[in-house]
Amino acid sequence: MPSDSKSNVVPDIEKLLQIMTQLRDSDTGCDWDKQQTFNSIVPHTLEEAHEVADAIERDDFVHLKEELGDLLFQVIFYAQLGKEQGLFDFADIVQTLNEKLVRRHPHVFAKKEKLTDTELEEQWHKIKQQEKSRRPTDEFAADIPSSLPALTKAYKTQKRAANLGFDWPSYHGAWDKVQEEIAEVNEALQVDPLSEHTAEEIGDLLFATVNVSRHIKRDPEQLLRQANEKFKHRFVQIESVLNESSLTLEEANLAQMDAAWETVKRRQRGCK
Repeated sequence: MPSDSKSNVVPDIEKLLQIMTQLRDSDTGCDWDKQQTFNSIVPHTLEEAHEVADAIERDDFVHLKEELGDLLFQVIFYAQLGKEQGLFDFADIVQTLNEKLVRRHPHVFAKKEKLTDTELEEQWHKIKQQEKSRRPTDEFAADIPSSLPALTKAYKTQKRAANLGFDWPSYHGAWDKVQEEIAEVNEALQVDPLSEHTAEEIGDLLFATVNVSRHIKRDPEQLLRQANEKFKHRFVQIESVLNESSLTLEEANLAQMDAAWETVKRRQRGCK
């Protein structure tokens, strides 16, 4: 059960900031922490975010608390770097976040009204457009980070286009586009499977598939992660099935492994 520690939040945050300052102290700090820059800790931030997602998807709430702490430490680290360079500090980050949350939820903090899901989405996009208009560039999707996983970036880019009216009215059009792209990939493979054109067509197919997942309200990055885990789980079980026939993965040929794969699938469906 979570502890009733609301009164300790501010002192604990202050202690965390002090620890971070000590880690970066030029004389008594940690050599590794002192060497870090904004750019050097980006990979660690991405890794910690993925570990948070992994813990949630595995329902591992025991470790989720720790993983969230590791992710919070990344924010604290950036805040310390910003403070040292006179750019911003942790208080600035929190203040900016507070202002944004209030600004993006006028139905909660200003008008006090109940909105439908459609009205909430329309309000959200209107506010986002107002915020975007204050930024120095109006290039399409310029604010979508280039470092996002490709599936997530495709999803966000398509959603941005849809908000501007460039979208299929339903998943049917998106699914027809997938069929069209499959045909183009097949045609390219017949000509030269190793060509750049074939690679480009496969990219188009992946992009089109993301559009279908968007239309059915599912996150493509999460769907692929789940598919990865399902494949890994099944492949581990292949070895057990092969062992029943006194075979190992190294000894089995492709036909035997494929038969074991089908056995695993049948067992998971509850079939004999």
